[in-house]
Amino acid sequence: MVNMEFIGMAAALALSATGSGMGAGVASMAAIGGWKKCYVENKPAPFIMIAFAGAPLTQTIYGFLLMNFIASAIAAGVSATLSLSVGVLGGFAIGLSAYMQGRASAAACDALAETGKGTANYFIVIGIIETVALFTLVLSLLALQ
Repeated sequence: MVNMEFIGMAAALALSATGSGMGAGVASMAAIGGWKKCYVENKPAPFIMIAFAGAPLTQTIYGFLLMNFIASAIAAGVSATLSLSVGVLGGFAIGLSAYMQGRASAAACDALAETGKGTANYFIVIGIIETVALFTLVLSLLALQ
């Protein structure tokens, strides 16, 4: 296969961005539902749910960075198979992290809308899920060395 390594580059970005889009979509729908719940009950609607909705978007940046790391590795002579593998597997792991972060953010929106409490705890849990994407990025970079 000619240019397999470039498929790895594209996969790193595409798979992470797909997960980010899906995660942000799930979280955004929950934020809208949470605001509706607040409006119906005449409670203040927490604006912080915007941050929950946007949390999965950072994984697109990680996918972009991984794509650039793969490009540098290709220029340094890393094998096409390694480039393809790191791009597909790393992009998938980052994208899955984004999707699951969106699901956790959706639960946080629902809980915050209902109770008005726990914002810091919700962000900690969302940050733990973010860590999976960061670890994947770093370990992928090491694999390309």
